[in-house]
Amino acid sequence: MIEVPLHEVAHSRAGDKGNRLNMSLIPYRAALYPVLAEQVTAERVLALFRHRGATTCVRHDLPLLHAFNFVVDEVLEGGVNGSLNLDGHGKTHSFRLLALTISVPPDLLERPA
Repeated sequence: MIEVPLHEVAHSRAGDKGNRLNMSLIPYRAALYPVLAEQVTAERVLALFRHRGATTCVRHDLPLLHAFNFVVDEVLEGGVNGSLNLDGHGKTHSFRLLALTISVPPDLLERPA
């Protein structure tokens, strides 16, 4: 197993609704879906955002799309209209998620030789 940041094997988009952050996580290769399912848990994502006041995180599995949707509550300091935060929409939070590291079997990595 090789430890890599998520951005090496997946991409993400983020949005907001009030004080709620919504992030997709989609592996570049469908074969990585079970690896992400095992290691990128709701508990782990909640821990990643707890310093921002996050109270809950729910992961919605979308196996037919080989994707996940994470919903994190109370993480946007009140949201777009209630916060002086520079990123009230939470768009950059997907980058924080993609910095999370996971262990990947070498045969599932596509790295230049």
